[in-house]
Amino acid sequence: MNSFLKKLKLRGKLLTLVLPLVIIPIFVVAGVIGYIANQQAYRGITKTSKDDLQHLSAFCIDLLDSHHQQFQVYKQDKTRNLNNELATLTALSYNLVATEQRQHAQGRLDLNTAKQEARQALKKINVGESGYIYAMTSRGDLQAHIAREGENVFDERDETGRYFIRKMCAAARSSKPGETLFITYPWRNAVLGDTKPRTKVVAYKYFREWDWIIAAGSYLDETVGDAAFERQSFAKLKESIRAKKVGTSGYIFCMDSKGTFTVHPDSEGKNLIDALDQNGNSFIREMCSKKSGWIRYPWKNSTDTATRMKIVRYDYFEPWDWIVAVGSYEDEFYQEANKIKTHILVSMALLIVVVGAAATALVYWASTIFTRPITHMMSVIKRVKRGNLDERMAVSGEDELADMGSAFNRMTDIIQRNKSIESNLAQQGKMASLGVLSSGVAHEINNPLGVILGYAGYLESKMGEDDPNYQYIHEIKRESKRCKKIVQDLLSYARTPRPALEPTDLNDLLQQIVDFAANHTDMRGITISTDLASGLPLVETDGDQLRQVTINLILNAGGAMPDGGTLTVSTEAVDSTHVRITFSDSGCGIPAESLEKIFEPFYTTKTRGTGLGLAITRQIIEQHHGEIHIDSTVGRGTRVTVTLPTEREEL
Repeated sequence: MNSFLKKLKLRGKLLTLVLPLVIIPIFVVAGVIGYIANQQAYRGITKTSKDDLQHLSAFCIDLLDSHHQQFQVYKQDKTRNLNNELATLTALSYNLVATEQRQHAQGRLDLNTAKQEARQALKKINVGESGYIYAMTSRGDLQAHIAREGENVFDERDETGRYFIRKMCAAARSSKPGETLFITYPWRNAVLGDTKPRTKVVAYKYFREWDWIIAAGSYLDETVGDAAFERQSFAKLKESIRAKKVGTSGYIFCMDSKGTFTVHPDSEGKNLIDALDQNGNSFIREMCSKKSGWIRYPWKNSTDTATRMKIVRYDYFEPWDWIVAVGSYEDEFYQEANKIKTHILVSMALLIVVVGAAATALVYWASTIFTRPITHMMSVIKRVKRGNLDERMAVSGEDELADMGSAFNRMTDIIQRNKSIESNLAQQGKMASLGVLSSGVAHEINNPLGVILGYAGYLESKMGEDDPNYQYIHEIKRESKRCKKIVQDLLSYARTPRPALEPTDLNDLLQQIVDFAANHTDMRGITISTDLASGLPLVETDGDQLRQVTINLILNAGGAMPDGGTLTVSTEAVDSTHVRITFSDSGCGIPAESLEKIFEPFYTTKTRGTGLGLAITRQIIEQHHGEIHIDSTVGRGTRVTVTLPTEREEL
């Protein structure tokens, strides 16, 4: 990203950096608001839809309960009426048997004849459609019965497993004379073709003279007109349930706990306990097991082209063992939420497009206002840099750019006025330096260096590379050559030689120089320590020139510590494009009046100095587009800071 931005012009950078700051918050805010609104819509509609399903389920339960309660009252009245009818028939039968007993007591009939006539009379009495009169002893022997006369039924059980005959016999023996007793039990008469138990009501009285229990029994559902009324009422109930619509295609259905549908649009009477949804789950069995709750399952009707998710609320109606279910497809009650979602998305898109376009136009307009004067300034600066000092910046307004343009114009005026003066002074200084150097350096330095190089070369040829002294001879030879080059540079000071730049590991170069300088005679008694930062980038520099700068600064520090001391050489990264070298000594320091002249050629405070060391040092640093700065306190030491760019921009 940084490399991409570096390639862009200022206007491109403004557009690249500012536009996201405007557009991204719009996207984020619109997205968050849209998401929250959409979620709230879905939650509200889902809750409302679920509440509707639950209300419909509760309504059906209330409807069934109301029907159940009404028929409970109706059945109680019917049972009361039936009990009265059966009690009347039982009393009639009892009186008939008592009449036969009186005939026997008066001697008109023998006992067997009296009982036989009583049996015949009892069997002729009808009770409803399938009810009848029967008589049995207190031990369960049937004395009069339309089908099972003579059998013992003492151990008979009803459909719940209760010994109802035993209960009747026990109650009869302990009853008061002439008392009418009642018993109700579930019974399924296979002879009559019953497929399920029906409620049977029996009224009975105990005739002690013959040990007969005289009973009249009838089924509760055989009252004249009752069955048809119940069927009609129940049909209306189911029709009212079917008439309730749930959404577009949802409906209400009922089933018993065994999975047989009692109310359903097209599957009424069928048992679908093992029905599976589209995922293979037994959803009907789950509903029958839990009896109440929510269930969600994929379902596909024969008319559907794809599977849809269905949500069902179901509740249990215990009196009838019914499960009442209200179902609807999710996509139907999410239609409104989907409409809201579409509206939100369209509004978001429109808002983003409009605001984004407006923001882009405004940022582009603002970038143009900012960059147009800067572009003009850059073009003027480039022309001035090429030597056209007559160019001036057009200044308008009162902002910082206008101030900068005015300052540049003033600077150009000053440069133009002083250019010739500086050129003359520089030429005179160079000539003066050249005269001094030419007269003394050539003979005094080059001849001894030639002798040193000669002997060093001779010794080097006599030693192998594995000799411990070979390195020292090699260092003498190399440093002598460097001294000769320095002399040549001094002689050509007036020509200001350009450095030969190449990528250099600054830490490695400084370590070599420090190792060499530590053995220099001028550095005896002085401790040199290093604090070299790791990870420094390579620096575009002339290694020999930088070596000259470093040795000069180290020897200057050594000269400031004649009695010994500490010199610290450190490096650090200033930023991504500059590094800094620092030389800190504990010497005598430099007076304030000397700091102003210390970089001038031929200025020196030493008895044998030429005054060119720091002048050449500053010249080399400036040719590398760097900076050198000296801070010093008398009696405490000196700190020299050299700042270099990692890459030099060629002008």
